[in-house]
Amino acid sequence: MMDLGALGWALAVFAAVMVGLSKGGVPMATSISVPVLAIVMDPIAAAGLLLPVYIIADMFGLWAYRKHYDRRVLAILIPSATFGIGIGWATAEIVPERWVTLMVGVIGAVFAVNALFRHRHGARQEARVAPGLFWGTIAGITSFVSHSGAPPYQAYTIPLNLPKQVFAGTATILFSYVNLAKLGPYIALGEVSWDSIGTALILAIPASASVFLGVWLVKRMPTEIFFKVVIWVLLLISLKLIQQALMN
Repeated sequence: MMDLGALGWALAVFAAVMVGLSKGGVPMATSISVPVLAIVMDPIAAAGLLLPVYIIADMFGLWAYRKHYDRRVLAILIPSATFGIGIGWATAEIVPERWVTLMVGVIGAVFAVNALFRHRHGARQEARVAPGLFWGTIAGITSFVSHSGAPPYQAYTIPLNLPKQVFAGTATILFSYVNLAKLGPYIALGEVSWDSIGTALILAIPASASVFLGVWLVKRMPTEIFFKVVIWVLLLISLKLIQQALMN
């Protein structure tokens, strides 16, 4: 069991709730989890602590969205994200984390600003392979480094005009796979250890309960508001990532 102290436990529980909300489909909630925990611990340690929490919460998210996903998008993104995870693992000790953080922040901010000035159309679009391979690879890399795969995923999927539950469910299924694929490399790199497992199991309780709150919120949030929230939160998180990278 990790000794987090009162503030550390409060922040850890908050981060776990954000993980659960994200698995329930609330946009970008998961991007807050690692930065919040980074207040009281090293960001890499925070990512390692939260990975088992993600995996356990994923089980509930998969059940909730088992009927809501886009098969073609997953067929494109899963292989490319796997390739990205491999790149992240191979370069984990070479590429500074802040470079990847900066890249994610810039990509997310540029996309969000562009989306704010573009009207969303109702017709669905077919997922194209080439952009999907690019964004999927980036999502795999950034998810491996700091669980920040959501901005690249959204950069690819928002223009497809997926229904909100399909959008949320596809993300849940994709990152459930990604998180499980990261477990072996994380253990090999020493980022997940027996010292953190006990703490992670406790944090999985509020995370799992929050999944259903996230599903409830997504079902009741109007579609236009849902995607406006997605875009604005993407912009705010991206700006935070840029600031974090530049200050480090």
